Amino acid sequence: DRYVKPYLEQEDMIFISEKIIAISQGRAFDIDEIKVSPLANFLCKFVYKSPYGIGLAARGRWNLPSVISAFPRFCSPLFALLSQSRLASAGCFKNCRGCGRAIDGPCDYTLPPYNHYAKLAPKDPDKVAAMLREYTGCKAVVVMDANDIGREILGVSSPEVDIELCKEIFKDNPLGQASQQTPIAIVRKVS
Repeated sequence: DRYVKPYLEQEDMIFISEKIIAISQGRAFDIDEIKVSPLANFLCKFVYKSPYGIGLAARGRWNLPSVISAFPRFCSPLFALLSQSRLASAGCFKNCRGCGRAIDGPCDYTLPPYNHYAKLAPKDPDKVAAMLREYTGCKAVVVMDANDIGREILGVSSPEVDIELCKEIFKDNPLGQASQQTPIAIVRKVS
């Protein structure tokens, strides 16, 4: 209402960070309150460790899927790759239907107190996007997980949204990945 609606034009699109949606849905957990299971401790050894951040290898983040009873679906690539012994190089946990990629760990540049929280992917991102589109009256809403490594579209307000175009628009991660703290962007076609 304050930072987006007054500036919207009819054909604008809203791009919103998945992190802010997850926080607003109560899907953020203080890392000191997450009980890490022995299985999570074992499995995190096989997760690709990105040089850009702590990634899914952080034990506090890795146990979150079991907290929400999504553990079997989340870990199914593990069982498919066990026989091939390619766990670490395959990055299998990074590609679990967007669920793994969208889990964010604590980081210094997130606004307090969420700089000490792990965040799950947002629940029903397509539904959230459709609701925000209806509320704002904009052309489309895109729920985005963008960082300096890549871009994932987690939700769109309607099937007509061109996902590849959205990824291209966010190729340089205009919301920023550090101190910018910009969870929402208005995207406007210019003539």
